[in-house]
Amino acid sequence: MSSQTIARRYATALADVIIEQGEEAEVRAELAEWERMLCANPALLEIFSNPTVGYEQKQKVLNELINRTKVRSTTANFLRVLLKNQRLADLPQVTARLSQILDERSGVIRADVISAQPLSAATTAALAERLRDITGKKVNLNFTTDESLLGGIVTRIGSTVYDGSVRNQLERLGEELAG
Repeated sequence: MSSQTIARRYATALADVIIEQGEEAEVRAELAEWERMLCANPALLEIFSNPTVGYEQKQKVLNELINRTKVRSTTANFLRVLLKNQRLADLPQVTARLSQILDERSGVIRADVISAQPLSAATTAALAERLRDITGKKVNLNFTTDESLLGGIVTRIGSTVYDGSVRNQLERLGEELAG
């Protein structure tokens, strides 16, 4: 079974629980913090992913970390389920999928915007408005810069790409002139 399928199953089940309990934002934030902690500590990630480390030892480490971080019982129980099923190392994929599911259920989509330079606040607002009109949903924009772009922007929403870069426009113009 692929890690994406596993992440989707765990994230969907957790989303159902936290939406019912009204804990979406809190649990999402706690899991994001746990993800940062695991990614920042390769030794800790190794403990949880190494099959030669006994379950009891992993459980002690996890419980100690849960006590120190003082997470909600929902988050703690979810982390224990992941540990029991030997999936705690998959937490980054589960957290990413959980964010997608929660956004989808609340009518929010994510858009990745790549530009040659940082965009002004006015351009950002206009882009968010235009994407909201196109998709009919609230859009969370994630901005990155790529100096290899000559100008313009490239926007990705899911598998759809809106390429408004100067390079793309020049390529299209070249194709039109060539034939």
